[in-house]
Amino acid sequence: MQRVLGIDPGLRLTGYGAVALPDDALEPGLIEAGVIKLDGRQQISQRLHQLYEDLDQLMEQLSPTCVVVEKLYSHYKHPRTAILMAHARGVILLCAQNRGISVEHLPSTEVKKAVTGHGHASKQQIQQAVASQLHLKQPLNQPDVADAIAIALTHGRRIAIQRLC
Repeated sequence: MQRVLGIDPGLRLTGYGAVALPDDALEPGLIEAGVIKLDGRQQISQRLHQLYEDLDQLMEQLSPTCVVVEKLYSHYKHPRTAILMAHARGVILLCAQNRGISVEHLPSTEVKKAVTGHGHASKQQIQQAVASQLHLKQPLNQPDVADAIAIALTHGRRIAIQRLC
């Protein structure tokens, strides 16, 4: 059984979602999802250290076979945001590498299209689509968690399709 850990990096909130893909199933099932909360008043170095510690514990607990994060992109109006997110993303990659866990990178448009059918879907659309696909009674109230689950679901489905080929 494959265990995919999707992570939506952030310096205040980092969403995560773990899905399992049993060898005899095509559709991933949710194992656990949540958010790592970091204190925005702390220096960036302290937040990155806390992110590493929390992720390391999470990876120890969930034992993922793969970690999946969105590819980093920069919008010309917000280059600082991309630079800051790169710090968090780097911590995620380092933590996975230190544990010997493979890392995959997906473009956000591919994730959005795979989950909602539209490559430029809104946060609310992703939340609703994830809730629908996981048969939840209501959409997740945290977009970071829904994004992380969407990342994990997208990669889990890629694995399922590869098995069929």
